[in-house]
Amino acid sequence: MIKRLYQWAVVALLLCSSMTTANARQWTLRDCIDYALANNISLQKSRLTKLSAQEDIMQSQAALLPSLSATTGHNLSYQPWPESGRASVQNGYVQQSVDKVYYNGSYGISSNWTLWNGNRNRNTVQLNEMAAEQAELDSAITAQSIQEQIAQLFVQILYSTDAIKVNKQSLETSRKNEERGKAFVEVGKMSRADLSQLTSQRAQDEYQIVEAESALRNYKRQLKQLLQIVDDEPFDVVIPETTDEMAQQLIPALGDVYAAALQQRPEIQNALLGMKTSELNIKMAQAQRLPTVGVSASAITNTTSMSNNAWGSQLKNNFNLGAGFNVNIPLFDNRSAKTAVNKAKLQRQNYELELRDKQTALYSTIENYWLQASTNQEKFKAAKIATESAKTSFEMLSGKFDEGLINIVELMQGRDALLQAQQNELQSKYLTILNIDMLRFYETGEIK
Repeated sequence: MIKRLYQWAVVALLLCSSMTTANARQWTLRDCIDYALANNISLQKSRLTKLSAQEDIMQSQAALLPSLSATTGHNLSYQPWPESGRASVQNGYVQQSVDKVYYNGSYGISSNWTLWNGNRNRNTVQLNEMAAEQAELDSAITAQSIQEQIAQLFVQILYSTDAIKVNKQSLETSRKNEERGKAFVEVGKMSRADLSQLTSQRAQDEYQIVEAESALRNYKRQLKQLLQIVDDEPFDVVIPETTDEMAQQLIPALGDVYAAALQQRPEIQNALLGMKTSELNIKMAQAQRLPTVGVSASAITNTTSMSNNAWGSQLKNNFNLGAGFNVNIPLFDNRSAKTAVNKAKLQRQNYELELRDKQTALYSTIENYWLQASTNQEKFKAAKIATESAKTSFEMLSGKFDEGLINIVELMQGRDALLQAQQNELQSKYLTILNIDMLRFYETGEIK
């Protein structure tokens, strides 16, 4: 009875496991990319940087307008031992009465407007606009890097899935060989030592499957981490159909891919924009030697308790309007302007070097993808022939083994050669597909 209950429990667990797997969301490559672009933390941080840069733009644009401020002050004074019979002046009013406590109030509105400061204010607006554009390009750089990593992991998952199938086929062959060996031992055509080798090979194939499945789960874990998924829901990917034609397609020309990448890759556009910002910084530094012209205006009134006039009358009688015009001409600034100009020029040279460095790195990356695609495409063509040859050879060896014409060592060597040829074919196939797709990505900016 206990044994029967145990068997039912195992069946129930298997059913639950299969139902969980069946209900797992199947992620396509496009699903992974779209989800990452919407949820990746690095991308969200870069978007916040862009929003902050846009706030700087609005602030610098507002700085072109006049400023306006209102001020008011209220003072209460207490003089405990005033001198009698003496007049005193307090805040412009003659105080003849002996008041121990008196009050003064002031009210004013003032405005300042910088008319011209060597165009530094307008150049500041342009700099902030470029900073916002650079923040957007930084976000695009992060997005493309994430897409590239997702594509690489996705292809690794596809390769590992097919590698497991090959290992399972090899295991099935090993099991059949083991069964044949057992039959040969019973009829005296094989020693138990040879049979133990077949058993060891079968166990080794089982171990290889466990290892391959572990690697597949690890690639899926890395993909989940890249997508910022932290729940324990089942995660699986849609396995698209991959054909030999995909690995045999025409490889894009290296020069064409690089020329297209120079026009659309965000890291190159960011470096070019950095050179433009350095030019503006030079102009702003040179503007420190130029005069600054501004105007100001104010409206002020005050009240006091020392006056017998009504509060409203005091506001009217004491009302005062003022306006001013000022010019600030720098004569000697302790080398501040010259230092700023020289540092801005050095920054421009640094951006020029950075652009050259990014162009070199971009070319090297594209060249590596192109070399990998070309090399693995040739490997794939050779591996297909090698697989067919190894398959035919193993079939012939299996027939000779059944007839007792070869020993167990030769059979296992043929089987190992077939497995290695199949693995080489798979590896070169998926590496070719991956590298061609990466070349297309650098050429167009899209992963298909």
